[in-house]
Amino acid sequence: MSSNVALPPRHHEPWLLENGNPKSLSKEIMRHGRTAHNMSSSSLRKKSDLTLVSRVPYACLRRLLANLQEVILGTKLFVLFPAIPLAILANCYGFGRPWIFALSLLGLVPLAERVSFLTEQIAYYTGPTVGGLLNATCGNATELIIAIFALKDRKISVVKYSLLGSILSNLLLVLGTSLFCGGIANLGREQKYDRRQADVNTLLLLLALLCHLLPMLFRYSGASATLTAEPALQLSRASSIVMLIGYVAYIVFQLWTHRQLFESQEDSELGDDDAVEETAVIGFWSGFTWLLGMTLIIALLSEYVVATIEDASDSWGLSVSFLSIILLPIVGNAAEHAGAIIFAFKNKLDITLGVALGSAAQIAMFVVPLCVIVAWIMGINMNLDFNILETGSLALSIIATAFTLQDGTSHYLKGLVLLLFYIVIAACFFVSKTPLNQANIIIPGVKMTTEAVFGT
Repeated sequence: MSSNVALPPRHHEPWLLENGNPKSLSKEIMRHGRTAHNMSSSSLRKKSDLTLVSRVPYACLRRLLANLQEVILGTKLFVLFPAIPLAILANCYGFGRPWIFALSLLGLVPLAERVSFLTEQIAYYTGPTVGGLLNATCGNATELIIAIFALKDRKISVVKYSLLGSILSNLLLVLGTSLFCGGIANLGREQKYDRRQADVNTLLLLLALLCHLLPMLFRYSGASATLTAEPALQLSRASSIVMLIGYVAYIVFQLWTHRQLFESQEDSELGDDDAVEETAVIGFWSGFTWLLGMTLIIALLSEYVVATIEDASDSWGLSVSFLSIILLPIVGNAAEHAGAIIFAFKNKLDITLGVALGSAAQIAMFVVPLCVIVAWIMGINMNLDFNILETGSLALSIIATAFTLQDGTSHYLKGLVLLLFYIVIAACFFVSKTPLNQANIIIPGVKMTTEAVFGT
């Protein structure tokens, strides 16, 4: 191709996609197919310049290079990709295990954002409904994979801590930082948002809280530990099934019966030009292959994280509970969190709330009960009793968030208070030095080990 020939627009370059020309999305499809999670992650993406790639004479090589540029270099977080091979090399050559833990965490940051990108690309070919289901299941893939590997190693405490930390991080850190930054950046403007979506997510979180409270209250019912352990486990499994049913109903509510509640956040943000020009940049099978490959890499790094978290705890002098509840969620969801804060700066709080509350509800109503069911299948006795300190933190966080969002308006003080909540909870787990699975928990009249509490 000579240099004096003008390059066609991207949506006319069939060599980019094995399926031919990508689909151009109408405004209607755009509304139905994209979620707050997608829009948040998209704030960290950057457009790729394919001028040089288009001059490669071989079609297969052009397609491969184009995919590499879109997938690897199409995010502002691409500078963290070298952490992935470094973590693998550190593990293979026996470097310090805390280094493996740190490098694996850094490698998970861009992978989480790229999974969101790839599910959105696949949704362009499958349609908005299947795309919505993909987002509903893959939105917190990193947390789920880490939890599965922790279950495999029977580190049930790590599972509970990391999932609890993800909920607290979304409700307090992400939402608090977003409201605070948004309030400071928009001091002269009143910040409003649609309360209806926030009310739905808060109601789901309260249901999840009830399912966590009841098994814990069994231990305070006055009966002996031997009499309450089995009923608490059975109640946890039954409650997990109920929560999964509730989550399926939420998906139906979100994608079919009341999807207008979740579209309102995008209507004022998407102009006609944006809706027409939005196209897929890689093909369906390329997207599927990349998604599968990145999921496998996430699984590998998750295994490293789970295997080295106790060594990192000993080396850094931090408790496993602090690493799991505070550090893991911050690093694992960094891309999503940054996007939520960026939209708050732009006074687009509906998107911010969709990210923070939607992700918290997804973990509480889908990931946590799914882990209980998976543990049940694996023959591991995992229950929903997160212990009194952890459950109390969760309850106060949900209540504080509900009060914060009750009037449909926001200002920086609300965000600051939520951030202060998070700092106090982080300080609590920072000073906690309880060894993993070795604490004796004293209940009036009953001496009971964490083995019974966590179901290990």
